Amino acid sequence: MRVSILTGFLLGAAVSATPVIERRIGRSIESRDVTVIYKNIDFSPEADIWYSNANTTGSIGDLLARNITIPGLSPLFPDVHCLQDGSVCQLTTGESEINAATTITSLMLSPLFDLRKTYFLIGGIAGINPKHGTIADVAFSKYAVQVALQYEFDAREIPSNYSTGYIPQGSTSPDQYPQSIYGTEVFEVNEALRDIAAKFASTAKLNDTSDAVAYRAKYTTTNNNTGIYATATKKPGIIKCDTATSDVYYSGALLGEAFENTTRLFTNGSGVYCMTAQEDNATLEAMIRFAVHKTIDFARIIIMRTASDFDRPYPGASPEFNLFYSSQGAFEPAVANIYLAGTPVIKGILSGWRKTFEKGVKPKNYIGDIFGTLGGKPDFGPGTVFDPEVGQPSKREVDGGVRTRAEMYRRAGRKGMLGAEVARRANGAA
Repeated sequence: MRVSILTGFLLGAAVSATPVIERRIGRSIESRDVTVIYKNIDFSPEADIWYSNANTTGSIGDLLARNITIPGLSPLFPDVHCLQDGSVCQLTTGESEINAATTITSLMLSPLFDLRKTYFLIGGIAGINPKHGTIADVAFSKYAVQVALQYEFDAREIPSNYSTGYIPQGSTSPDQYPQSIYGTEVFEVNEALRDIAAKFASTAKLNDTSDAVAYRAKYTTTNNNTGIYATATKKPGIIKCDTATSDVYYSGALLGEAFENTTRLFTNGSGVYCMTAQEDNATLEAMIRFAVHKTIDFARIIIMRTASDFDRPYPGASPEFNLFYSSQGAFEPAVANIYLAGTPVIKGILSGWRKTFEKGVKPKNYIGDIFGTLGGKPDFGPGTVFDPEVGQPSKREVDGGVRTRAEMYRRAGRKGMLGAEVARRANGAA
């Protein structure tokens, strides 16, 4: 599983509304009338690429001009970094789901920022599925799927009739929809905004290396290059596909294929796993809990990841070679492409603020989690547990007491079976 440090950018355009950033020093209040774009990056190289390009022609400027310490951020990355005018800021969450959730929650609780009109650009490097992309690609996602939130058997003890050791929670086979749903399994973001961001990014000239070009060629599987990894041999570009979140950093075709199936199953057949991540579902869960209370707008979230390595080896190579010893030549291009693709996205939102982005980009698809927390009817999973017209503030139906785990799953069984049936039909099963 590839990691990316969630770095946050606060990017804004001047508006005549209430102050967006307030920095309190003693009894004084410093205010700016700005709107914010927030970019998440997961670890140092992903943030440094923005700092080191502060004076580069065409850059967004010096993000270290203002540094605001917020209680609860990572001890390694304790500050939000902003342009002097406060129009763009950035933070780094640290790697893994726990770090991401803690950092984003701390940001959301800070009285120093008004995030109600903020656009959040969640970015970082990732592993890439060679069936759907190649190293140094830039991917924009609609779904983030928590693929490792499952039961797991040791690989040496997988039942003989199972295709993988991962079994959805509360279920008894790999292809059965989860019978026990935690709520963080799947998030869906604004597809219309994703498409706008991808169009902005398509103007970028992406970075690449000769080593990466040579390594891609190893994924050629037939003489006419029509094999399952044909996409992996192409030059880097902008793609649209989905993100798989797991704290476990995995390697190999079997795990990759298992999580492809998990992504399809959990999204009722519509998700396409191409990028790995260790933070995205945690970040989105923290955000949705505040979106319920209108302190952020969940329709203003963009997920962008760049491919630093393949999630599985080329034909003939081993999973351990892929993980430990391969020299794929794509780490530096992937880091560079965060900046190269992210800059036109940020600039595009700022330049189109009054015409388009201040009022928001209306989603045409469902947005939110598997519970329907924000209202609406999820197009994946067993259906909303709340009133679709209201969302989370509505009261849930309360069942009687549950005395065993098995009984708990049976109570959830009707919804789980419904979700499984929808997923099977979406995947073309009879």
